[in-house]
Amino acid sequence: MGDFRGARVYFTPNGIGLGHVSRNMPIAYELRRRGADVLFSTYLEGIDYAKSQGFSAIAVPPISMANDSSGSIDLKMSSVRQGVKALPTFMRQVNQEIKHIKAYMPDVVVSDSRLSSIFAAKMLHVPVLLILNQFTPLIPRQRDMFMLAKVADGVIMTLIGRGWGYADKILIPDFPAPYTLSIDCLRIPGPYQSKVELIGAILPKMPKEARSRDEVRADLGVRPEQKLVYAGISGPRAERLPLLKILAPIFETFPDEYRVVMSMGNPNGNTQPTRRGSLIEVDWVSDRFDVLNACDLVVSRGGHETMMQSICYGKPSIIIPVPKHPEQYGNARRAQELGVAHAIHQRHIERDGLLLLTEEILGNDSFGKRLADLNRKGIGGGVERSLIALEGVIRCRP
Repeated sequence: MGDFRGARVYFTPNGIGLGHVSRNMPIAYELRRRGADVLFSTYLEGIDYAKSQGFSAIAVPPISMANDSSGSIDLKMSSVRQGVKALPTFMRQVNQEIKHIKAYMPDVVVSDSRLSSIFAAKMLHVPVLLILNQFTPLIPRQRDMFMLAKVADGVIMTLIGRGWGYADKILIPDFPAPYTLSIDCLRIPGPYQSKVELIGAILPKMPKEARSRDEVRADLGVRPEQKLVYAGISGPRAERLPLLKILAPIFETFPDEYRVVMSMGNPNGNTQPTRRGSLIEVDWVSDRFDVLNACDLVVSRGGHETMMQSICYGKPSIIIPVPKHPEQYGNARRAQELGVAHAIHQRHIERDGLLLLTEEILGNDSFGKRLADLNRKGIGGGVERSLIALEGVIRCRP
């Protein structure tokens, strides 16, 4: 691959949670290392994270879903908050992106699950590389709003699908068939399929680059005979806090044969751990891949990036999807079908059941064998494939 000296790359990830912006970072780091100038445009949690990683970042008006006290997506409240405001907010995003693109003059726009920057770039004849794992987003269906959700599904599938199709190249950071994790959300119309490439996981750090298992466990005070569980609870604050409140008192009372490192998912928080019983709580794990490499089991939401990373690091998972979140339900179901995880509904979480499930997974060799089999297929090469695609898109710029 050639270098990117002099190239100007404008990243525009979705800012809800950290999944979208964080999977752009390995590509952005490598581009900067190869001489490119990089600028981010995002919102909500994404803006602070981009800046914390040492990149310049511009904030744009946010669009998000509402959550109730359990962390569930609240379709009624989302409709009230965003239904009337969504289109004007989206248009403000488009207008701001037009201004930013004119000022920055990028060689390529990299959109991660954001339509506004695609529309702005195409109006200005700037090529677009799109990264996403939901070509056809699914709407949560509440009983009393079933018909609304059904109609919305059809409208969104048509409008958003066409919007994604304006991109010059579409990269899906997922495993090739028949191992694709987000298959429920990848109903791609025929006219766009020639633009699509499944590139595998975009990993910031490969397992061989992480600190040694023994070193990390020693730093955490985990004895050799103890099992280490990593509860990496990420996502927007409204989604992760209800689950953290449930899990903390449970993990505190786990038997002494276990230690549980639980991240609170707060990038602006303290990186120093506090210990309560078997629980080691950290506001923000400074290098989650070191802990991921050292652990025996992962407990997480059903976010796509977290699950992809756990699989690539060969770790079985207990997945607790955000209630009423169709994408996370689909991801969790697929991981369970692939034999690398077990899914549980948030309302079913209680101490003895979670402990029993942990013991069952760690005592079952089939999880490790299946994970090893998947990793022999080279499923973690997303960064290199992204750079190749970027090079091609820039080269073809009119």
